[in-house]
Amino acid sequence: MVDLDERAARLDGFLEERGLEAVWFARPNGFAWLTGGSNVVDRDAPVGVAAAGYDGEFRVVTDNIEGERIAAEAVPDAFTVEETPWYSSSLAEAVAEHSPTPAAADVPVPGFDEFDPGRLRQPLSETDTDQYRELGGEVAAAVESVCRELEPGDTEHEVAAGIRIALAAGNVEAPVVLVGGGERARKYRHYTPTDAELGDYALVSVTAERGGLYVSCTRTVAFDPPDWLRERFRTAARVEATALAATRAAAERGTNEPGTNGTPETAGDVFAAIQRAYDALGWNGEWRDHHQGGAAGYAGREWIATPDAEEPVYAPMAYAWNPTVQGAKSEDTVLIDDGFETLTETGDWPTLEVEAVPEALPESVESPTLSRHAPVDFSGR
Repeated sequence: MVDLDERAARLDGFLEERGLEAVWFARPNGFAWLTGGSNVVDRDAPVGVAAAGYDGEFRVVTDNIEGERIAAEAVPDAFTVEETPWYSSSLAEAVAEHSPTPAAADVPVPGFDEFDPGRLRQPLSETDTDQYRELGGEVAAAVESVCRELEPGDTEHEVAAGIRIALAAGNVEAPVVLVGGGERARKYRHYTPTDAELGDYALVSVTAERGGLYVSCTRTVAFDPPDWLRERFRTAARVEATALAATRAAAERGTNEPGTNGTPETAGDVFAAIQRAYDALGWNGEWRDHHQGGAAGYAGREWIATPDAEEPVYAPMAYAWNPTVQGAKSEDTVLIDDGFETLTETGDWPTLEVEAVPEALPESVESPTLSRHAPVDFSGR
């Protein structure tokens, strides 16, 4: 369920700030953010079959093929669903015909401003975080249930299929399922599944979605692991812990310190702490070989941090940092508010305690010790 009062308040501010009469969302994540439902029929299409809008009232424009279903199954009763004949116009043209102007949309619409709604979706609402907790736990449980059954002779494709089936049982989509056996996980940061067998260990990385919200997590399963695996994983986990500490500190400084005018600090500030952490741990420049993650929400990443990134850091907000160290990876989705809440947590997977890298953080920032999901060694079974 979506808190429509909260959405209306946020959109009223957006319309006033931009001098607009209406705003429209036709991309699936924007439609889901506003309605809590789905406008997807073709999963390869970047734009859905309906657009949700707000002009002081909640509205949906779609064609006569979809209207009855959308009204009955996809949106709350507060939305008025307006239909056009499927053969008469495109969705963009239908939105332009039905909307007051001036207006904006997250897709090209004739005469409208086009905008990226990512910042509009940040920070998360209370309802968002409640749904996130439920989704994160279910995704982690599904991934871990499959990982516990793995054998060295399983192929990466077989594991990926098992993950997708386990998630689908909970009505969860999986736009990203990466499975890398030991040989390929050493070579590639994005280990898209092949027919290769897992071998001595495996990395399983998933980004999953339900109701427009996305969670990401990685689990490491070892059978006859190389001697370096656990130490490299610990390094990646310490970088992740440093990123989380820097994220919380950036959000707190941006909203609480005098002189900031409530403007959060940036993703680039957090990225600088990540770079310093790699350097301090003896992996200078390792960040160059893979992106390090960023904010999560109504996209797999609302933004990905880079050295010059200017995206604001908000709380409450979910973050999925994913540092890698040559064959090892640490990744979970964490809600940052007053503290750190790992959303992809079941309590049934072994963890290890790691400290954020103190020298990578400003002196005023605490270097917390956090539990991160450890490699599971199945060599003795």
